[in-house]
Amino acid sequence: MQPVDRAVATDSAAEEQRDAIRAAFRAQLTVRAVLTGVLLGGLLSICNIYTGLKVGWGTNVSITAALVAFAVWLLLRPLGTRPFGILENNVSQTAASAAAAVSSAGLVAPIPALTVMSGYEWSWGVLVLWTTSVMLVGIVVGAALRRQLVVEAGLKFPGGYAAAETLQQMYARGREAVSRVAVLGAGGVVAAAAALVIHYAKIPRWPLPWSFPAPAAVAAKGVPSISAGNLTFMLDPSPLMMAIGVLVGPRASVSLFVGAIIAWAGLAPWVLGLGWAPPGPPDPAKPWFSQVSGTWLLWPGVAMMVTASLASLAFSWRSIARSFGLGTAAPAGSQAGAATEANGVDEVPRRWLALGIVAVAAFASITQVAFFGIRWWTALLAVLLTFALAVVAGRVSGETNVTPVGAMGKVTQLVFGVLEPGSAAANLMSANVTGGAASQTGDLLHDLKTGAMLGASPRAQFIAQICGAVGGAFAGSAAYLALVPDARAMLGTEAWPAPAMLTWKAVAELFVRGLEAAAPGTMEAMVIAGVAGILLAAMEKYLPKPVARWVPSPAALGLGFVIPAYNATSMLIGALVALLIGRVAPRWSDRFLVPLAAGIIAGESLAGVGISLAEMARG
Repeated sequence: MQPVDRAVATDSAAEEQRDAIRAAFRAQLTVRAVLTGVLLGGLLSICNIYTGLKVGWGTNVSITAALVAFAVWLLLRPLGTRPFGILENNVSQTAASAAAAVSSAGLVAPIPALTVMSGYEWSWGVLVLWTTSVMLVGIVVGAALRRQLVVEAGLKFPGGYAAAETLQQMYARGREAVSRVAVLGAGGVVAAAAALVIHYAKIPRWPLPWSFPAPAAVAAKGVPSISAGNLTFMLDPSPLMMAIGVLVGPRASVSLFVGAIIAWAGLAPWVLGLGWAPPGPPDPAKPWFSQVSGTWLLWPGVAMMVTASLASLAFSWRSIARSFGLGTAAPAGSQAGAATEANGVDEVPRRWLALGIVAVAAFASITQVAFFGIRWWTALLAVLLTFALAVVAGRVSGETNVTPVGAMGKVTQLVFGVLEPGSAAANLMSANVTGGAASQTGDLLHDLKTGAMLGASPRAQFIAQICGAVGGAFAGSAAYLALVPDARAMLGTEAWPAPAMLTWKAVAELFVRGLEAAAPGTMEAMVIAGVAGILLAAMEKYLPKPVARWVPSPAALGLGFVIPAYNATSMLIGALVALLIGRVAPRWSDRFLVPLAAGIIAGESLAGVGISLAEMARG
């Protein structure tokens, strides 16, 4: 063959390859895949906002969204629809997980904290623009990190790995997926029905049957005794927290319960007796949550959670250092490395990323200036700091499966607490950019890990993530405003403990109002709890694994100080029941326990939103 002929043949082969890539891209990034993911993610974002305001926890929805999408399109097959392929489903779950992660874009922490501290009133339009700007920063960073962290470093990203394994099993055994969705749906229906019955039949929580005489400081206010119910030790008929206990596992649930015992059975009577916290009404069935936690207990609880998060981040210094290096090569022959190189030609173009970085930096800076009056250089600095911290968050998430959203936000709060010491808006909303972006960076990288294992198009997933984020901002913002129309009156109460909001608010208050904002004795308690958080985080990191698994989780231990004890009790019950089922029926547990818990959470959350909307419509 002549040289010209060889060149023509080479060009022809290259063009054929490009055509094949374009066809595969179009087959994955379909309108129905994106719309399915956006709609499912929008619904699941409501669940994450609801549970986030209740207990400070959200859940990853990738597997739930993949199961539901599979079942929906399978049921539509008799209508003549084409099969919903595994790569389409991957795009769908990518969009869904991005949409559901809007709760981490500030809706359960800094956004309500700003309202509670300053009275800032959010409109739906402002909330949509703000959360979109935050999430887009994280998405661009995640796409830019794909080659380094997923391909070259070959990090496991356990959540993404599990989603890929689930998708492969579903499409190998379709009947199994339908069974899991049936369990998920049954759990949702039962939980929704239970929520409606509990609400409209006014079924109360049941206080534990013990009490003791009130100390002098409490008796002087006309309260003769303190009951278990006053200290929030009750049994809650709602299944929601039990389902969350199933998902978070026994270690976190036991740690949370131990924290509740220390806080509510140990410290609460003591601070009430000293007069450092006021008692509530003299009703043995009425919890004194706002009076005791809102005044005193939240401070040591917040200190423990913050120091433990920052210490854990510091102990991951090797991951941080590697975040700004070249990374290590993917293991030879690894599934991630091989699959990713196979579709590497379908990467997100560099020019997209370059333009995206400039565009999202401008967008996030402009929204800070326009909505909160933050100075332009402070806003820009917050975004630049966010780029660096989101890189760290992506690396840590890939190695540990935990995206340090709170820790990233606290770093920014500390920085801007020094630079803008009197501004609640600068402290909270600059940190909101960092925390929300970290969440989206971790979320996209887990999705990209799933795609790498399946041979999916990174470019299709990037576009799906953007669509999901925008859809989630629309749905999540509406859900937040519907659930908490009056954040100052509703949040931080027994009905809506909002522990994440209290944490962000407490840190901001230290810089805005100073330590004089805290009640007597809280400074000493914060120091003790903060040191304990660091020590426990160090024990988690450096003790041998068989020993470290028995160390209480400091984040969960601190959380026990800022939620009612009955929530901790319900989560413990759920975790213990899951443990028992896993021992008695391990195969059933592996197949159905997570879908059942996810269905319960979704069912009660959506019913709770419906109840809130119905009550608003009535009055």
